Amino acid sequence: MSENPTSPLSGGEEAEQWANSNRPTSQRSTTSTRSRFSRASMHSDESTPLIASAPNDRDYGNGPRTGAASSPTVTSSHSLQDEEELSSKKKRRWPTIVVLAILSVVVIAILGLGFAAPAVVEEYSKQAMVFEPTDLSIDSFTATGVKARIRGDFTFDASKVHKKSVRDLGRAGTWIAKAVESRPSKVKVYLPEYDNVLLGTASVPSIIVDIRNGHITHVDILTDLEAGDVAGIRRIANDWIDGRLGQLRVQGTAEVPLKSGIFSLGTQTVSETLLFKGKDIPTMPKYDITKLNFHEVKLPGSERGMAADVSLTLSNQYPVTLTIPRLGFDILVPNCSPEQSYILLANATTRQIQVSPKEDVKVSVSGIVRELPEVLTTVCPNTQTSPLDTLLGQYISGLETTIFVRGAKAPSSDTPSWISELINSVVVPLPFPGRSFDGLIRDFSLDDVHLSLPDPFAEPDAPEGQPKISATVKAEVNLPKEMNFPIAVSRVRADAIVYYHDKKLGLLDLREWQAANSTRVEAHGDEPAGLAVESVVKDAPLKITDDDLFAEMVQALIFSGKHLTLGVKAKVDVETETALGKFIVRDLPAEGKVPIKPLSGDGLEGFHLKVGSLKILETTRSSLLIEAKVNVTNPTNYSATVPYVNINLLSNDTLLGHAIAKDVRVTPDRNDDILVKATWQPLDPDGLEVGRELLSQYISGYNTTLTLKTHVGTIPSQPRLGSALSSIKIQIPTPRLKTPKNPNHPDDGIPRDDKSPRFIDDATFHLFTSTATFTLLSPLPHTTLFVTSINATAYYNHTEPIGDIIYDLPFAVCPGATTSPKLPVDWSPNSVGYDAVKQALDGTLKLDARATVGIRVGRWEEKVWFTGGGIGASVKLT
Repeated sequence: MSENPTSPLSGGEEAEQWANSNRPTSQRSTTSTRSRFSRASMHSDESTPLIASAPNDRDYGNGPRTGAASSPTVTSSHSLQDEEELSSKKKRRWPTIVVLAILSVVVIAILGLGFAAPAVVEEYSKQAMVFEPTDLSIDSFTATGVKARIRGDFTFDASKVHKKSVRDLGRAGTWIAKAVESRPSKVKVYLPEYDNVLLGTASVPSIIVDIRNGHITHVDILTDLEAGDVAGIRRIANDWIDGRLGQLRVQGTAEVPLKSGIFSLGTQTVSETLLFKGKDIPTMPKYDITKLNFHEVKLPGSERGMAADVSLTLSNQYPVTLTIPRLGFDILVPNCSPEQSYILLANATTRQIQVSPKEDVKVSVSGIVRELPEVLTTVCPNTQTSPLDTLLGQYISGLETTIFVRGAKAPSSDTPSWISELINSVVVPLPFPGRSFDGLIRDFSLDDVHLSLPDPFAEPDAPEGQPKISATVKAEVNLPKEMNFPIAVSRVRADAIVYYHDKKLGLLDLREWQAANSTRVEAHGDEPAGLAVESVVKDAPLKITDDDLFAEMVQALIFSGKHLTLGVKAKVDVETETALGKFIVRDLPAEGKVPIKPLSGDGLEGFHLKVGSLKILETTRSSLLIEAKVNVTNPTNYSATVPYVNINLLSNDTLLGHAIAKDVRVTPDRNDDILVKATWQPLDPDGLEVGRELLSQYISGYNTTLTLKTHVGTIPSQPRLGSALSSIKIQIPTPRLKTPKNPNHPDDGIPRDDKSPRFIDDATFHLFTSTATFTLLSPLPHTTLFVTSINATAYYNHTEPIGDIIYDLPFAVCPGATTSPKLPVDWSPNSVGYDAVKQALDGTLKLDARATVGIRVGRWEEKVWFTGGGIGASVKLT
């Protein structure tokens, strides 16, 4: 009768730990039918629990223990491995519901009837009894339930009993009785809070156990478990799934025929109520989706559908073995609002599922979507999205979405009908992890780019007041490995953010649908399969949000000579075509890099600006309004449309006037006859001096430059942009004016390129009359200008004076070539230059000239200086 020293859970310290554990509340009911061997002292003390749980998580008493137990209970043992977590211990106790209930009833009845006071027997039995389940398997499914096999080890551990008197009496009584036996019986489980719905019935065979302290009985029970009220069970399942099952009260009743040795002890009826709440109620098992594959399938007839093959792994903490037959399910998705019925999306079936003890369960599911229901793609009231938009939006944003699984008709006749009846109205929410679509676009480029400047008279914030971009957008889109079905892109639209140096530059508005086409690109090397998508974008507004950053980018384009890279991040709506028809995937994240070629790399010299024709439209005393036809070569692949632009013209940082261009379209390569109007109007004495110097240098053939600079009025609808770009000063060579050929000698062999304009083509000196005439070539093909005064000196060999010309009478210079009147020459008779002229009589020589010349065009007048060299001069006597 001594304690078994080899008992795995003996010892006072563990007994104390056991005493302080918490278990669900147990409420005893009175004994019903009694055999002729029943004793009055057992009137209400049968309190055997029908559902056992982890010892550290459940308390069958009415409160915490202090010293001796205030309410004796039947307990399950600690795990044989003490280091195992308490939560796992709790889960593994659920398969012992039937066994522990029957064993506890048998032991209490036997001992109470024959060996000790019932209260002492009950307290000893409940504290000392240990059942360690080793296996639970479903032997087979029947028409009404399952045939289950339960294996485990039963023993009494007296060290768990707190009171010494109870422990001693219990050990003595069990030593005398040695073993107890229950005859075949039935256990029925009810749920009082659900109108006493019958949860199920278990048919338990005869059980014989050794009840002496430390003696182990290996229990092997084959029992029939029959489902009770299926509709009631569905109610409980739905409450549990919906989170409304805060607690569950379970009442078990059993009629147990008892026997000890050769003595029959009659039939005992016992009723037990257990309350489960909080952590005692199991949760949904964890799962992991290991495979997801979508592919196209043929449906009966000529229709096509979409199939999904899913493999997942379920966590299994239970020592259970069974084979689950094939099951059918409906896959549902949320509607516009929670009050509306779920939308049926697909039908799914499972393969046969094999469950092994405490091993993860592998489940294979196949689903078919035959069509997209209209309600799924219809925009919800007071929104701009449909239920499908919401579902896909959460998924592609990497957010967890929820789909719903409802039981349906089983795909196989081998599946018992009661299973289908049980699950056909149970809806289980299934969290579905989203997927990150970062790096979805691996190549992104813009070809045939065309930039349109804003309408000058539009409001600044209106779409017409923004620059517009037209381009061919090309992208190669990675297809997720799960997508193994034909897919095409027919239209796209987006709101894109444009970045420069990782700073936000502006917004590209692509909200209007743009036609697109796509071609599948098969996987190669490390690159997954993808779609090559191409779309032509027309007049997409570009709203610059950081004018200073835009100015920095333009400056780099003009002067750096290096490629720039713009970043683009967008939320893209894509209209796709699949076997299910057309539908829109919204807010697809897209990110790419757009390389931009430099405009030239040396200011705008690469554009080869040339003035083909010049016309004076208006004049004042201080200004000229000039119209010019400009030829320009665009070295880039980009084109632009300019409705209106106004650029300041400067020299040495001094404003000299401005140029205006309207309705200009610039395409790659050569662009001729671009109409530009320029106003020459220096505003102050410094400006007049700088302008005079520029004109003098220009007509003398010097290499001069003009500075182009924007201002707030450059683009009237974008004053901030014009102001920001004003920090960029673009210097261009002053366009060369094309001068006509001298009709008197068109083939004189003298080159007349635009780099060396010749305003004085030749000269004739008359020695006898001391006069000279000049052939002047006017750069103004439509306007007559006047020379109002001349004060000039002619030189031979650059430094030797020939003579002076002073003339104050105005004469006209008409378009083309004009011969001046005879101008008086005051010779330098003692000079080397004059001797050279005389020696060239009836011949020619090359002369240089320096002069101050007064000129007038209309009402505008100016005096400029001129130096020229290599002027061909003829010398005649008269």
